[in-house]
Amino acid sequence: MEEEAGGAPELDRSQAPRDFHFYPMDLYDTEDRLPIFPEESRRRRRDVPAETTSEPRGAAKGKPQRHFEGEVDELVRLYGLEDDHELGDEFVDENTPRIEVSESPPYVMARREPAREQRDWRLTGEAAEAEALGFGGWGSEGQCQDLREAYRYTHGRASEEYECYVIPEEEDEEEAADVFCVTCRTPVRALDKAFDEHKEHEVTPLSKALENAKDEIHKNMYRLEKQIIEMENFASHLEEVFITVEENFGRQEQNFESHYNEILETLAQKYEEKIQALGNKKKEKLEALYGQLVSCGENLDTCKELMETIEEMCHEEKVDFIKDAVAMADRLRNFLETKTDVEISAQPALEDQSLDFSDVEQLLGSINTIPAPSAPVINPQAPNSATGSSVRVCWSLYSDDTVESYQLSYRPVRDSSPGKDPAEFTMTVKETYCLVINLVPNTQYEFWVTAQNRAGVSPASECAVYMTAPSPPVIKSKEIRSCEDAALICWESGNLNPVDSYTVELIQAETPEASGVTESVVGIPSCEALVQLQPRRTYTIYVRALNVGGPSARGEPATIHTTGSYFRLNQHTCHPWLTISEDGLRAVRGERKTPAKEPPPRNTRFSRCVAVMGNLIPVRGRHYWEVEVDEHLDYTVGVAFADVPKQEDLGTNGLSWCMRHTWASPRHKYEFLHNKMTPDIRITVSPRKIGILLDYENSKLSFFNVDISQHLYTFSCHLHQFVHPCFSLEKPGCLKIHNGISMPKHVTFY
Repeated sequence: MEEEAGGAPELDRSQAPRDFHFYPMDLYDTEDRLPIFPEESRRRRRDVPAETTSEPRGAAKGKPQRHFEGEVDELVRLYGLEDDHELGDEFVDENTPRIEVSESPPYVMARREPAREQRDWRLTGEAAEAEALGFGGWGSEGQCQDLREAYRYTHGRASEEYECYVIPEEEDEEEAADVFCVTCRTPVRALDKAFDEHKEHEVTPLSKALENAKDEIHKNMYRLEKQIIEMENFASHLEEVFITVEENFGRQEQNFESHYNEILETLAQKYEEKIQALGNKKKEKLEALYGQLVSCGENLDTCKELMETIEEMCHEEKVDFIKDAVAMADRLRNFLETKTDVEISAQPALEDQSLDFSDVEQLLGSINTIPAPSAPVINPQAPNSATGSSVRVCWSLYSDDTVESYQLSYRPVRDSSPGKDPAEFTMTVKETYCLVINLVPNTQYEFWVTAQNRAGVSPASECAVYMTAPSPPVIKSKEIRSCEDAALICWESGNLNPVDSYTVELIQAETPEASGVTESVVGIPSCEALVQLQPRRTYTIYVRALNVGGPSARGEPATIHTTGSYFRLNQHTCHPWLTISEDGLRAVRGERKTPAKEPPPRNTRFSRCVAVMGNLIPVRGRHYWEVEVDEHLDYTVGVAFADVPKQEDLGTNGLSWCMRHTWASPRHKYEFLHNKMTPDIRITVSPRKIGILLDYENSKLSFFNVDISQHLYTFSCHLHQFVHPCFSLEKPGCLKIHNGISMPKHVTFY
């Protein structure tokens, strides 16, 4: 029976007898509660006609009605509701709390009607009797009936018209399993009595077991996915082999058919030739025999005629006989003198008509069960399969063809520029791979291959493009800039064609902290890299170039010391009157007159101020360097932005902060200029070596007299971008820069 929030007093379970068990329930609406007494039942109960409820429930089975007053009082006492005068008002509502009986598992009483599957809660005679006794205030008829039925069941008085329904117990979070037995592979409770049998087993927290199980499932899923991919690849390979074998046998059938057709055509041709020759021979012999036969017949006729004539002469008179005899004698003599051919010109025996099947035998010998191989397939270029002068080419033959050798051909890939086609090269190999040498670095070559055996040569494979590894880059040692935390490295590609990327390899010198440790910075797209380093270390730098063929060999190394900031003077900003030394750390202005014609101004080169800038590494932090000067020299030192106007003096604009010294014997004048403004500062000891501290973190620029560790002045400057050291000589002289040095102790306080 569903309940609404509020109105139902909480039952005191402590007052219940020992044999009366309660099922835990929520008196205030809960979603997990089972609707034992649904609202539909009440609606059906209200719709039942009055006459159907007039007959007592027990009358159907011949049982007398009972008086329930005492039983209800007992229930009231058990529930502790004697003093609750509001019970009747609260239970009048349809949403009255339900009473259930729990015997582990809990049970609830429900009425069972033989003739109906659904429960029909009706006002029976017993309910009417209870109503008459004054217990109607307990609520509706069905609610009173529910109380009575629950009570009767607990006292063994349940009739057979009621049946028990097992209600699943709600899970108690405290009773949930909290450990997992690895040996038995089952979850258990650590506080359960059954846990004793698992004491000798390997157990683990349930959460960890769950994570392990998930990890195992994920691993198995990964293995399964990998196996699926392998099986799919294998199935694809099998399909290719299947198709290739089918094509090979198809070609064999065509080969056999063509050879046999050729043999049959040759035999038919020989047959026709022999038949025609036999016919001609037959005709010739028969004609000769026929001629002899005709001649023989003519001779016989002549002989017969002569005989008849001679017989007739014998019967003639002597005178006539003599006359005819002389003529006959001449005739007989002439006839007998005529040679008669009595030899057969054509013998009846057949001549030996042996057939020449040498060409047929040659055709039969040419029929071979091994066909010409199918076209090989060149594999794509494998990573790291090339050097700067060689490349390893591999191919496959997806068939069971017999191959005696392969012909590998290659040539450089032709660019779009017009000209002669590149030369082709061919080499014969026995294996399905070949190391091709003497190639040009960072160059693409196209390869194709054919297979051959005694039956013939296969079609050529499709062309595959391979690429040799690049040439080693060349580090620009003079352009390396560094500080204690980083270094900016520049190099030349060393290759005519572009490469994919570069790799910088860092090897620390052997120290207690690092013994030859190698670090790599990969995927660098351009010919410079800003790499992070550790302070006060010595590094050996190598650079490699990479393309699809693989990495190049190491170029010439460069050495970097991360002690202080190291930079060189920038020749591209140098005024024409200044000369920069080979090491880039000295600026000299010689004795020369002003030229009649000034050189054309350039954006990168100073044209008015005889100055030069240094290439400081673009890294924020603290940078320190020193400048060695002559006390009788007019000079300016400081920092400036890269886009400072080159046609103006240093310190006369808002893009530079400088210290200027002017000497007019015997007076030294020192100015700290920014935007043409300087503070009123007197310096009593002229510095021979000036220390400059650039502090990006605190936006300060400080100057020091290094010899006496004296602080001279500090600018508070807004550095919205990187600045560079700048140096100017107003008169002939020399400036020498000292950098790559540790910061003195007196400087660290500023």
